[in-house]
Amino acid sequence: MTEKKRAHSSGERIYKAFIYLVLAALAVSILVPVLWVFLASIKQNSEFYGNPWALPQSFYWQNFAKAWNAASMGSYMLNSVLVTALALVILLVVALPAAYVLARFKFRGRSLWNACFMAGLFINVNYIVVPIFLMLRDTDAFLKTTIGHAFLLNNLVVLAVVYAATALPFTIYLLSGYFSTLPHDFEEAAYIDGAGYGRTMVKIIFPMAKPSIITIILFNFLSFWNEYIISMTLMSSATGQKTLPVGLLNLMQAQQAKAEYGTLYAGLVLVMLPTLLLYICVQKKLTQGMTLGGLKG
Repeated sequence: MTEKKRAHSSGERIYKAFIYLVLAALAVSILVPVLWVFLASIKQNSEFYGNPWALPQSFYWQNFAKAWNAASMGSYMLNSVLVTALALVILLVVALPAAYVLARFKFRGRSLWNACFMAGLFINVNYIVVPIFLMLRDTDAFLKTTIGHAFLLNNLVVLAVVYAATALPFTIYLLSGYFSTLPHDFEEAAYIDGAGYGRTMVKIIFPMAKPSIITIILFNFLSFWNEYIISMTLMSSATGQKTLPVGLLNLMQAQQAKAEYGTLYAGLVLVMLPTLLLYICVQKKLTQGMTLGGLKG
């Protein structure tokens, strides 16, 4: 019996060592490129023609000034902030009540609505970009002939609405799964005290679902902030209203022709930095939101 325990303990240690080795390799494969981009963003152009792994000779912060001002990355970042914030607000206003109703109430047509949202999970957004563009273009043509003005394409507000609409299936699926694990006792107590359905939802359920809400905010923030294909398609003619990923591509094309690699990597850092800071700030809440629902069940 002792030999079996020793063999089991030895096998467990080997397994843990293997897991740690794999995790360390994954961490290195992710951290090294990120650190390299940060170091490259403060190098001068002459340093790129030597050893690419050499540390920068000095901190050349002018790359960020060039990327922010000369390449209009500041304007692109402002557009991305506005679109991402507006899309998150629209998404939460629609998804939170919808997920709550689908998870906590039984009504006619509930199964159909659940099936529709579940079906949306299997639709890749990149496959429907062209139909969305054609629909908006044709509607703009109709509006131009009717009221003399078209506003659906090259519009940051419309882009935010499209972002929110494409994120609804995943968000409602995640939230409704979490809402369904919450006990009904708190709601019943609120009803007895005279609270209505809306007040109970806002005052009781949403605070209890805070970890899950933070999780979907982070996931959708990353998706909206880094989205390129929809923005490039719907904002093709708006030079001053492009989002940060589209502006970054323009910067890459311009700086490759000029061989100003430091400015290019400074632009990459400007894109990555908000997502990294947000993840660092909400890391604990994110882990909590991903595991709490399963623990409650």
